[in-house]
Amino acid sequence: MAGRFAPRPTRTTVRGGQVVVPAGVPRQAAAPGRVRMWKPEGPLDLGLVLGPLRRGAGDPTFRATRDGSVWRASLTPAGPGTLRVAVYGGEVRGEAWGPGGEWLLERLPELLGAADDPSVFVPRHRVVATARHRRPGLRLTRTGLVLESLIPSVLEQKVTTDEAYRAWRLLVRRFGERAPGPAGVGERPMWVMPAPRTWALIPSWEWHKAGVDDKRASTILRAVRVAARLEQAAGMAAEAAQARLEVVPGVGPWTSAETVQRSHGAADAVTVGDLHLPGIVGWALAGDRHADDEVMLRLLEPYAGQRHRAARLILLSGHTPARRAPRMTRGDIGRL
Repeated sequence: MAGRFAPRPTRTTVRGGQVVVPAGVPRQAAAPGRVRMWKPEGPLDLGLVLGPLRRGAGDPTFRATRDGSVWRASLTPAGPGTLRVAVYGGEVRGEAWGPGGEWLLERLPELLGAADDPSVFVPRHRVVATARHRRPGLRLTRTGLVLESLIPSVLEQKVTTDEAYRAWRLLVRRFGERAPGPAGVGERPMWVMPAPRTWALIPSWEWHKAGVDDKRASTILRAVRVAARLEQAAGMAAEAAQARLEVVPGVGPWTSAETVQRSHGAADAVTVGDLHLPGIVGWALAGDRHADDEVMLRLLEPYAGQRHRAARLILLSGHTPARRAPRMTRGDIGRL
């Protein structure tokens, strides 16, 4: 139909969706690491729980494989680590490598939503209730790592998804280190993101080549200079953590919410200042595709304390308004 387009993947719709994780079959890794078994209470969908941590299909720190596993490479307080997670017969098997492996295994339950309590959520709209019914395995992840979510969120400020994901991919591969264990070898190795000092030493022309403007680069540089203080926010309440993050110039409510949704599993940290989310929420709950942040927050008032979960279920419902305007023009300052 003229003037109507298929919904396009935006930051909000991508994060509201899930990573496709094939049905797993037990398979031993080539180089066995430390293993932890954990049985979750209730259904668990790895793609839904861990999907928001992936920054595009080419994210060098995240991979879903054909054997039903999800791999993550992280920079933990104990050092770099690789985690492989798979579900077999209702039981989770976590396997980890590297200095940070023990840290990752210790926090495996929280990563998979053990600290989240979806039972307190009460749907107030049919579209939300239907989305919840269709996805009983949704839990909110809690990584316990702040910079890991903050830096890519800063890269996503006011640019297209493709630009942000490209910048993250290029910078991690250029300045990070190979993931420990079997994930770090082969033709498509995984990578651990750079340490704060390494981020601080990236030359200006490398930011430019990755398509990152001075404003976003400067925000990241200011953040990594106080990395220890920001990582301490992982032990704070989500609201207090957001306040600490927003002390850094260039980090506003949009970026802080996107961060604590992942680092803290913050069920009420609704994203404001997003280009698409208000219209999606407005359309799903009130048929208003032109809703702004004020209207969105008013519509989400019945979900106080669980607004992020409600927004994510709305995104998962697929009830998004048809696109009428052209796509946002993709830029690449690295070509200038």
